Amino acid sequence: MKKMYRTLAVSALLGGLALTTYAQEFKAGFVNTDRIFREASSAKAAQSKLEQEFSKRERELIAASNQLKSASEAFERDAPTMSESQRLAKQRALVEQDRDFQRKSREFQEDLSVRKNEELARVLEQANRVVQQVAEKEKYDIILQEAVYVNPKHDITDKVIKALNDGSK
Repeated sequence: MKKMYRTLAVSALLGGLALTTYAQEFKAGFVNTDRIFREASSAKAAQSKLEQEFSKRERELIAASNQLKSASEAFERDAPTMSESQRLAKQRALVEQDRDFQRKSREFQEDLSVRKNEELARVLEQANRVVQQVAEKEKYDIILQEAVYVNPKHDITDKVIKALNDGSK
């Protein structure tokens, strides 16, 4: 019986040593994708590209909004002096103008969202390639992109951003 306990204790000790050795060899890292989207030069370039692409439509929407607001205020001011038929016609025109504005605004938001997702996907694809290169070069076993808590010593986001910025030059 003693011999069996001794064998079991030695086995447990050896197993614990093997796990400790394995745990020391395991190397994990973390990448904050939000920071990459904010700080990487390729992400900033994508944002600038989107702003240029959509700025004209945005200005047109702002102008249409201001025109609709002015027309609505003029209607409110002039409505008491208008005939019933004039008031109804003006009201219909305002409703139609508002409907057109809402449609254009919705289309703008949808187009912007689609293009933004395309650009972010491109940046994320580049970032993932860089993460893989860093992981292979520095022999990481795992790189996580989402975590509740990360010890700062495991955060390799700065390395990835630097590599992305160096690669885009």
